[in-house]
Amino acid sequence: MRRWLRDWRFVAVEAAASGVSILLFCVGLLLLPLMMLSGGVLLLPEAVRVLRWWSDLARRRVGAHRGTVITGPDARLPARAPIDERVRFAFSRWTARDVLWLLVDGFPAFLVAILIASLPLAALNALAVPFYWYLLPADDPVGSPYPVTSWELAWTTPLVGLGYALLSLVLIPAVARLLALVEGWLLAAPSRWRLADRVDALTLSRAAALDAHAAELRRIERDLHDGAQQRLVNVVMMLGIAERALESGADGAVEQLRRAQDAATDALAGLRRTVHDIYPPILDELGLEGALASLTGRSAVPCTLDAAGLGRVPAAVESASYFVVAEALTNVNKHSAATAATVTVGRDGDRLTIAVVDDGDGGAVERPGGGFAGIRRRVEAFEGTMELTSPQGGPTTMRVEMLCGS
Repeated sequence: MRRWLRDWRFVAVEAAASGVSILLFCVGLLLLPLMMLSGGVLLLPEAVRVLRWWSDLARRRVGAHRGTVITGPDARLPARAPIDERVRFAFSRWTARDVLWLLVDGFPAFLVAILIASLPLAALNALAVPFYWYLLPADDPVGSPYPVTSWELAWTTPLVGLGYALLSLVLIPAVARLLALVEGWLLAAPSRWRLADRVDALTLSRAAALDAHAAELRRIERDLHDGAQQRLVNVVMMLGIAERALESGADGAVEQLRRAQDAATDALAGLRRTVHDIYPPILDELGLEGALASLTGRSAVPCTLDAAGLGRVPAAVESASYFVVAEALTNVNKHSAATAATVTVGRDGDRLTIAVVDDGDGGAVERPGGGFAGIRRRVEAFEGTMELTSPQGGPTTMRVEMLCGS
């Protein structure tokens, strides 16, 4: 009986959900001309986002009834995605699959589910007819399952109710299995699609890693050219001046040597800073938690760190995480006008999450070549994501999630 009640509840919920699917489909049809007039760039991706959300709810609902996990698409549309990415998202094969599911769930599934789910209610009503039919006016008799105008007819309705009950005992489990089977097939990811999505994700991840590596090489080259190289050129010039002063017996050779020594010291410090930025030695000494504690402690804006129980993660992930927090705090210190910031770092299974929140003026945006774009490139190399929320007036929240191993 418990199994039957579970099946009836599933069919009833699916009947209600199918009504919502019909509503969403009709709203989509009404908005379609407006989407066509606007080129679909603005409205269509948002409509697909709503469809994806609704189909994901159905995946969880049907999966819970079947006792399995129904996997859907991994790709999600970033908040500030470029136009070409929005178009690909809106016209992906997953969108076509979800629209097909919406049609099936919204019309035939609705009719079947609503009829079958109402069988137990019809059975209860038929069983109860002998107890209330005579209370109704003669010109408005009970009409279900048929007009009842006498006791003879009234006492036959329980037999009809028993028939409804037997039908519901047989049909409801069968319809529940049918709905779960059909919806599960429409909502599940074909293996070839998931493999293709995985290949696409790995391709994008590899491209992001190459871009991040190239950007890092350009930064190192720029730092060496503008910093240590210029200082070493000054050292050579000062040593040359000191050499000529010694050869001619002129005064000032010792002073030039001192200046050359100072310039060499500055060049060495610059080289150390460059090496530190490539992979901070503090990560080896203190781990990510200790390195972030040192980083947040040096922030000009008072910063609170929550990274308790983080433990060690792969060295490449530690380096990327340190870079993410350092770049985010640089933005907080330079542009946010914040009075306080919070850095939260934690692990959820095989994923590392980083959240940097400040109480500044907000309005931060991701610009090509900017700090947030660099953060996105860095985390995408680890199949990660970066979300930036910064309304005018604040607060600004940057959330990063990336793979870190189990």
